[in-house]
Amino acid sequence: MTRDYEQFPDDDNGNVLWQMHEDGDDLTEPHEIEYSIAFTTQEQAEKCALYLLAEEQKISLFQDEESDAVEWIITIYVYMEPEYSDIVDLEQWFSKIAAEHGGEYDGWGCMAYVYDDEDEDDYED
Repeated sequence: MTRDYEQFPDDDNGNVLWQMHEDGDDLTEPHEIEYSIAFTTQEQAEKCALYLLAEEQKISLFQDEESDAVEWIITIYVYMEPEYSDIVDLEQWFSKIAAEHGGEYDGWGCMAYVYDDEDEDDYED
């Protein structure tokens, strides 16, 4: 299949979405996409976490002790269809929130949802 650069632009987000598509992921199905913001202090992370909760976001907050420097990570869970423009819009919003709270936006990811038509036949009545 030829890549549609309007649907999958030639940048990091477009490349990830294109790879998901090529791997058989159904991008018309909602996915739980995880966006991350990193902080150097617990206080900054907690203030941002409270702000995100007030914005009705589903989040988790944890200390990443495996990184070179101790970091606090907020993961924001958004259930959505992985559509390029929506991902870019949310990245811009989370980058702005991160900067306002002394953190740094750290990207997104999600689990792949690959459906095999043959498997569906196995579960029919």
